Amino acid sequence: MTRFERYVLEEIIPALLGALVIVILLLVLAALQEVIAPLLAKGASPLLVARLLALNIPWAIAQALPIGLMFATILGLSRLAADSEIKGALAGGIPVSQLFRPVMWLALGITALSFAINEGIVTRAKIQAQTVQRQIVFDNPRVIGLGSRDSAGRRLVLTDALNRAISVEQLLPGGEMRGLQIISMQSGQPPREVITAQSGRLQGNVLHLRDGQRISYQMGQPITVLTFKTGSLPVQDVQASFDNSGGQPKPIDLPLRTLLEHARLYRQQHVPAPAEFTALHRKFAEPLAALALAFFSVSLAVYTFRSGLNLGFTWAILLAFAYYATWSVFRVMGENAALPAVVAAYSPDLIAVLAGLALLWLAARR
Repeated sequence: MTRFERYVLEEIIPALLGALVIVILLLVLAALQEVIAPLLAKGASPLLVARLLALNIPWAIAQALPIGLMFATILGLSRLAADSEIKGALAGGIPVSQLFRPVMWLALGITALSFAINEGIVTRAKIQAQTVQRQIVFDNPRVIGLGSRDSAGRRLVLTDALNRAISVEQLLPGGEMRGLQIISMQSGQPPREVITAQSGRLQGNVLHLRDGQRISYQMGQPITVLTFKTGSLPVQDVQASFDNSGGQPKPIDLPLRTLLEHARLYRQQHVPAPAEFTALHRKFAEPLAALALAFFSVSLAVYTFRSGLNLGFTWAILLAFAYYATWSVFRVMGENAALPAVVAAYSPDLIAVLAGLALLWLAARR
């Protein structure tokens, strides 16, 4: 590595660290507004909420790395161009490739780091976050609206690992539940069992019921009706979350090996699963965004230098948000089958590369 290449990296790396801090803080602030503050307002344990927030930091880092690199490269190279250092280097016989090479090597390292964080840390952290969410629910069921209704008048329903749906009509101060209904569901068939109770309380992994009835069904017809004064219903792995996912992990949060196995089964069974296939391609496309955005950023620096323009902090922010908006639109289109999964996942990267090539072409004509 030449002295000039080291100099370029010394200009970019501090800005990259600063950009990472800024992006992570923005993501944390968004979480505070959307999830954390409402949880605390509803009486959730601050310690559990803090743990939930900490478990989302690895995801924030992985998301911030590619955008932070683009942000830092634009700022760093703009500073070099504004001080005529790039002009002096080129006049001294240093080729443009020495401007690209250190940034692309740095981008390659960030690509590998982002992929490693996603697969080695984020997937495990997301699983632990689901466990923490369940602990928050057990500690105070009010935090996810148990006993209240949504805008359509529907009661909130939880599910557990035994495929039982648990709904609550009213939640009183202190955690006392009224009007409980527990339905043991069967895929594509009527329920096999319905338990109702006038009141109950969730303690740990046990739902204590009072003054209720248990009805067993066979082929949709009741075969057993029992009443009870008190009863205990163990619940297993209650699925509860704060993002309307029903407690189930999102496809992108699954380990790559699991996602590949799901994709293989879906292909064999000809099952349309756009969200899963989009997530599979995103596993590779999102880390590769570091390379695409680094190429675009250096191309932009070359073009602005040849054009006499100066891109500062404001332009860096606007371009970062432009990429994020493009990525969000294509992700939603892929998950809803509006575009093929591979097109939706890789289009933001491809757009960045094509834009970089266009800028180099324009710079060469000047």
